[in-house]
Amino acid sequence: MNITKEQIDDLNAVVTVAITKDDYQDKVDKILKDYRKQANIPGFRKGQVPLGLIKKQYGKSILVDEVNKLLQDNLNKYLTEEKLDVLGNPLPKQQDNFDWDNEELAFEFELGLAPDFKVSLDTKKPITRYKIVADKKMVNEQVDRMQKQYGKLVSKTEVSKNDEVTGTFKNEEEDIDNKATLELQKIKSKKSLEALKGKKVGDSITVKTKGLFKEDYLLSSVLGVSQEKAKDLDIEVNFTISEINEREPAALNQELFDKLFGEGKITSEKEMKERIKEDSEKQFEQQADQKLLNDVTEYFIDNTKFKLPSEFLTKWIQMTGEEPLTEDQANAEYAKSEKGLRYQLIEGKIIKDNGIQLQFEELKEFAKGFIRSQMAQYGQLDPKEEELDNIAARVLGNEDEAKRLSEQLMSQKLLNLYKEKANLKTKEMNYEDFIKEVYG
Repeated sequence: MNITKEQIDDLNAVVTVAITKDDYQDKVDKILKDYRKQANIPGFRKGQVPLGLIKKQYGKSILVDEVNKLLQDNLNKYLTEEKLDVLGNPLPKQQDNFDWDNEELAFEFELGLAPDFKVSLDTKKPITRYKIVADKKMVNEQVDRMQKQYGKLVSKTEVSKNDEVTGTFKNEEEDIDNKATLELQKIKSKKSLEALKGKKVGDSITVKTKGLFKEDYLLSSVLGVSQEKAKDLDIEVNFTISEINEREPAALNQELFDKLFGEGKITSEKEMKERIKEDSEKQFEQQADQKLLNDVTEYFIDNTKFKLPSEFLTKWIQMTGEEPLTEDQANAEYAKSEKGLRYQLIEGKIIKDNGIQLQFEELKEFAKGFIRSQMAQYGQLDPKEEELDNIAARVLGNEDEAKRLSEQLMSQKLLNLYKEKANLKTKEMNYEDFIKEVYG
């Protein structure tokens, strides 16, 4: 067997694999003899079928199978040994007048080669790194929400501005008949608020659905309809009051601190606010980090210039899908995937140039950290190390989960690298301003 490569240009090559009869004949003969031992052909005893008849019936298909196995094994070995960085997979070239009866067979494969390029982490243009702070207003609002969540309901005889009013919404034409609780602080419509004030159990009012709430998503839940239906709903509904309550906030005392943070962890309102600020800013940091990762990614895609073997890749997409594509379909698929492919190459280059590796032990510790945070959400704040080890082993035993966690850990390593070496400028703001600036 002989394998040679013809370099077409920097991004394309053709590999020719020449196979002689000596490369495959022994294997083919052995399989034919095994077939003969097992063959059941009318008119012959088992194992006594003439070898010539076996060759006539099965010889060509066995030859093709064995040659294809040789091709696959040796072509992959060649690409590895020659350290050829190929994109997609080798594509067999159409060869007219190919004859399987020849003693010497030659097969040609097209290769698309990865481009050679450089990536500079020291970006020319500074990239914004957001630092989101939990300001005093946000912390105080969070304290208020916690007090209300753990407070108690006090029954009232008539509605005032901060109450929670339970009742039934009805509109026969729209088939609406749903019992729900309104928090008056979330109502936007001044007309509806005025109509509710002073009302008692058993009273009814008519409200317009459009612009009823400060947050539009609340309408679907109180009316018992889908978000899609509630989105443009502009009707009048009847609301009959069945219950009026005022939520009395929980006192800021040790009992509340223990419920929220665990026994003895927090002992004062000051410590509570410091903890809320700390926890909030940890969550904000995750959002800011994701924004930074996205922005650095976009920067590299836009500013790292290299060519791709686009013609080869389009042909590869056309030929290797579950179903063959037309040329136009393949061009469209390539256009959709090109940006992702470019970043895969850029990311791979950054990983290689900076010697970034994933070790199993650090992946295991990363998985344990993820598991620990999941357990904390369900009140398990101090799991034993043995328990974490066992769960991590099960998680990493799942191929899909192991891949997902590996990708997350690699993203974290890349993020740390960008924070260290990229040209970043820090911009500090509160969460509300961050949302406005980033998401409009």
